[in-house]
Amino acid sequence: MTDLITPAPVAAVEASITIAGETRSRVALTQPTVELLQSLWEEYGPLMFHQSGGCCDGSSPICFPAGEFITSDQDVLHGRLDIAPAGEPEQLIDFWISAEQFEYWSHTALLIDTVKGRGGGLSAEAPRGVRFIIRSELMETFSG
Repeated sequence: MTDLITPAPVAAVEASITIAGETRSRVALTQPTVELLQSLWEEYGPLMFHQSGGCCDGSSPICFPAGEFITSDQDVLHGRLDIAPAGEPEQLIDFWISAEQFEYWSHTALLIDTVKGRGGGLSAEAPRGVRFIIRSELMETFSG
């Protein structure tokens, strides 16, 4: 019999806090995601994420070369993630979320993980046969 329970993924990189008054990060990356993003950075240069409310690639976070997706006042900067190896210059990735989705997920911490499979194709990792997914945790508050 196979063990059907797998350990929960662990955060390797926590985002900086970008929302005024908060004391806890809202978004983090697993180690496989950090490694994939470092590889994508080598290929595309600076990156960004956008989390929409469900169009196109569903509710998966979409990774773009920085500036390729234009944000507006209808988007919230959810966090800024540094994927640089220790001792190296910063490699910052902004994680944006639509304001409407931010309201739906107002009490949710997001962990961005990487799994095998193909998403909808808009995200930078799609040609590699993997995709980003959201793992979430309900939080009572993000402020101290």
